[in-house]
Amino acid sequence: MEPRGEKPGEADGVRVTPQLLKSRSGEFALESILLLKLRGLGLVDLGCLGECLGLEWLDLSGNALTQLGPLASLRQLAVLNVANNRNPLCASPTYGAAVQELLPGLKAIDGERVSGRGSDFYQLCRDLDSSLRPSSGPGPRAREAQPWVEPGYWESWPTPSSAILEEACRQFQATLQECRDLDRQAGDSLAQAERVLGPAGTTSSFVF
Repeated sequence: MEPRGEKPGEADGVRVTPQLLKSRSGEFALESILLLKLRGLGLVDLGCLGECLGLEWLDLSGNALTQLGPLASLRQLAVLNVANNRNPLCASPTYGAAVQELLPGLKAIDGERVSGRGSDFYQLCRDLDSSLRPSSGPGPRAREAQPWVEPGYWESWPTPSSAILEEACRQFQATLQECRDLDRQAGDSLAQAERVLGPAGTTSSFVF
């Protein structure tokens, strides 16, 4: 007998909780999370993921999700990967269009750009894939289409833009320290010159 309130199969899966999100992102507030990698965690329920209103990059691939409804509130989301899930939507020919309807701001789905620069090229590639798929009719069989995303595409974690700012600040501080050292050296040189060329040094250099 299944526990009340649980869907079939969810008892053995993982549900997204605030604690899980905070531990994976290092953020204390869900609204502050910009990037999330929740790949292969055995997720069956998106839980409170819809509360991450600032989320821009999300990897949910390799889980056991069956629906994406809670993502509808993520209006800032630009990159989404939900490949290799049990979601029946993924097997539908209208999968991409359905996800775009759910999340109009998306620029890339499962590694394929769907809007912005390059989206026309990806659409052309999809059309070519469709035309090259093996048909049941007579004639030579075309090779099965290969994925457009290189292996390991989702393994790389995006570099936060703050890293560039931190490096710039570090270089600025180093340059500022060099200026201080040069100023100190110049002051020492001037003081030494004043001692050598001062009145005492001048009178002692003449013989009467």
